[in-house]
Amino acid sequence: MERDGATKSIWQDLPPYIPVKTNPEQYYDVIIVGGGITGITTGLLLQNSGKKCLVAEAKNIGFGTTGGTTAHLNTILDLTYAEIEENFGEENTKIVLSAAIEAINIVEKNVRTYNIDCDFGERSGYLFSIDGKQTKKLDDAYIASKKAGCDVEYADTIPVPVDFQKALVFKRQAQIHPTKYLYGIAKAFENAGGTILQNCRVTEVKKGDDKMLEVATFSGKINAANVIYATHIPTGVNLLHFRCAPYRSYAMALTLNGDYPHDLAYDLDDPYHYYRSQEIDGKKYLIAGGEDHRTGEKKDTEECFRQLERYLRQYFNVEEVAYKWSSQYFDPADGLPYIGHLPGNADTVFVATGYGGNGITYSQIAAQILTDLIVKGKSEYEDVFSPSRIKPVAGFEKFVENAADVTATYIEKLFPLEKTDPQSLKNGEARLIKYENESIAVYKDGNGQIHSVNPACTHIDCTVAWNTAEQIWECPCHGSRFNKDGEMFTAPARKDLQKITIR
Repeated sequence: MERDGATKSIWQDLPPYIPVKTNPEQYYDVIIVGGGITGITTGLLLQNSGKKCLVAEAKNIGFGTTGGTTAHLNTILDLTYAEIEENFGEENTKIVLSAAIEAINIVEKNVRTYNIDCDFGERSGYLFSIDGKQTKKLDDAYIASKKAGCDVEYADTIPVPVDFQKALVFKRQAQIHPTKYLYGIAKAFENAGGTILQNCRVTEVKKGDDKMLEVATFSGKINAANVIYATHIPTGVNLLHFRCAPYRSYAMALTLNGDYPHDLAYDLDDPYHYYRSQEIDGKKYLIAGGEDHRTGEKKDTEECFRQLERYLRQYFNVEEVAYKWSSQYFDPADGLPYIGHLPGNADTVFVATGYGGNGITYSQIAAQILTDLIVKGKSEYEDVFSPSRIKPVAGFEKFVENAADVTATYIEKLFPLEKTDPQSLKNGEARLIKYENESIAVYKDGNGQIHSVNPACTHIDCTVAWNTAEQIWECPCHGSRFNKDGEMFTAPARKDLQKITIR
């Protein structure tokens, strides 16, 4: 299966998913934009609730972050329960924990109900500190976690050979093979009467007749009563784009000379490191990740992999780095995702975004909330995760313009425009250049062929930057990503970068 970058994750060794249907019908109760774990899970829950659903995926299912996750199912969240309590209050902290527990239950139920072979396994999760400052944060997390109702205790050991000062163990965490699970629920969704269209980019959603929504896609125009954006960040221009920051995280699957950890582990570094094991075709791997940074902020993303490998070799007897890959996530401004009605849109347009590093868990929470909102009109979790907790910004258009200008200036400082001939680039090199008074994003491939595009992101005209590891242009403003020829791979942009021909 394909993914949105040049590196290959451990989860991609699957044949392409072949949907049953290849053409849409004229009307659906719900059109879900995005064929990742959020979109397919939501489609399955809605279809089983009696709604007629279509999942429209711009590429192939699992193409985005689902194919690049490390697939931890947690009640341990990026934001500790102490931080959630401080930001949202004691009662809402209990609601967040309840939702996280339900997320694990949804996956377990689906695995059992549909007999999905995806290596689902219950694990304990260890959170540990390495110094006094982190230990204070760990102790605060313990008190708040206990108060919220977590099954958590102090631990004398951790499952990885990393130096630590103090540790907590959270019971009943879990892990899965994410793309096998995705294929399993996709098949269940289709068997329930749902439709999956691949290579079907949604280009516009607008109000039609009789309160219907008219959805323009690569497969033609389709009408729907409801639309859900499950694209990791909604397309178009919306206030949520300025409340969710795009980040990249780096992961490796390694073979070891020695034992593999059975349980999950997380440190309290910033950015933090995370660990788990996976067996595929009888072969074991340690999966570890970290080195997160804002999208577009690193000039040499290959160095992030080198740094992660150096860190891991300090503690593990590494035999081979079998896979290495990076993936994008969106960090919410206040620490919790935005799930519900999409601000500034019709009441029948919904969104799920801002998962941080807990995408597999929050995808299931989102699926339940969105299903309840559409089927019942309410959800027990809707208030705490509601996107409407964001207040409108005065002078929104000017706000957008200023954000683009600031980021463009930053990128041009990090990747300064050079007056140069594109042919002077080395094979495999990319630059932002000034050529015949035009700003051009240029990549010269391994065969010496020039690929040139307009560097203005088609979202709000921020300047794109080149990701050396993934060989892709990415927008540091809101995370849109494009291949070397400008084809859009990742929202919120809806259009490809403009191609430029150099003669």
